[in-house]
Amino acid sequence: MRILVIGSGGREHALVWKLSQSPLVSEIIVAPGNGGMELEGVRNIPVKADDIAGLSRLAREEKVDLVVPGPELPLTEGIVDAMEILGIPCFGPDRYCAQMEGSKLFAKQIMEKSGVPTAACAAYNDPDSAKAFVRAKGAPLVIKADGLAAGKGVIVAQTVEEALEAIDSIMCQKAFGDAGRQVLIEEFLVGEEVSLLALCDGKHAVPLPSAQDHKAAYDGDTGPNTGGMGAYSPAPILPDSELEAMCDRVIRPILEQLDKEGHPFTGVLYAGLMMTAKGPKVLEYNVRFGDPECQPLLARLDSDLVEIILACLKGELSGDLVRFTPKSALGIVIAAAGYPGSYGKGMPIEGLKEAEEVADVKVFHSGTRLVNGQVQANGGRVLCVTALGNGLEEARSRAYEAAARISMPDSRYRSDIGIKGIERLAGKR
Repeated sequence: MRILVIGSGGREHALVWKLSQSPLVSEIIVAPGNGGMELEGVRNIPVKADDIAGLSRLAREEKVDLVVPGPELPLTEGIVDAMEILGIPCFGPDRYCAQMEGSKLFAKQIMEKSGVPTAACAAYNDPDSAKAFVRAKGAPLVIKADGLAAGKGVIVAQTVEEALEAIDSIMCQKAFGDAGRQVLIEEFLVGEEVSLLALCDGKHAVPLPSAQDHKAAYDGDTGPNTGGMGAYSPAPILPDSELEAMCDRVIRPILEQLDKEGHPFTGVLYAGLMMTAKGPKVLEYNVRFGDPECQPLLARLDSDLVEIILACLKGELSGDLVRFTPKSALGIVIAAAGYPGSYGKGMPIEGLKEAEEVADVKVFHSGTRLVNGQVQANGGRVLCVTALGNGLEEARSRAYEAAARISMPDSRYRSDIGIKGIERLAGKR
């Protein structure tokens, strides 16, 4: 098979790495790709991930047998619908189902119809009404841009003033562009977050092991929200023994509802959960693998990913196709110093080979380019150093040992990835 992977981040590098292990694959091409994928020997083609017409042309000209979109943008822009017209299988939900991520209000409405537990919320499309609601309700509150904001359009406001500033930033100053034309104001939930991803074939869902992302920029979960500074799997707060029950609660009801509406969901449905004192509540849904959750999850996957994808597309997904190692995996994101604000590019990266000499370590490239054989930084999140281990402590130790071998000017990474999970295993949380 010839496969087109869409995207340029660490998630897409992980997908390329895992797909290339299948004996069913003859060639993988990536649009637009990054330096790490080029080092893997795949062809990068400079077509942007949201250029649906360009991607359609590319898939047709290259005679690809399967398209695997990584990021949310091509899915919400209708890449699956476009490929269907061309008769090319594409792993992901159609444009209608992709609204589960593309519009937080749409997702809330589907949750309400399907009885999935979530935070109470109100939606506003003008700032004055939103501010009046905040003044009447009080804080703390969570202010969310309705549309796509690269994982950054959520502001937790501890005071009324912070909530009003968030509304100004999102709706008036357009910090997230058109994504902020409408805001959702949600009740503030207290608890620990965990991610549950499930493979879906339209009717059936197979949950993947749990994962926990680290969204805040700095140690101790402080600083601004990012796209994710590291992740590990499994997360002890959601053990394997509870995956099926949680899938029954927050994934399968959504599939049933979307199927009722004439749009069966195929692909990866990702529920971001808050484990509250009153039980789990869904914070949001994504319609693809998370980044960086994808990296540790695929590091743990023992099955052939191509076989799994083909089963999903044929409506023949079953649990016995999806096998994971009992080992833990942990990924540390190395970022440019200013991320998620403004940051430099072009910094040379050394020590990648030495990092991968640590046992069971793979360095996934998130934002890199290859210039005359030299790997350079080309994004805010630059690398995701991912390790397997017998338990979370060993995976963490290996990942940090490998990260320490990498040298890049003006870079940083969190030093506490995985600590929450280790503390929970030790009974300290």
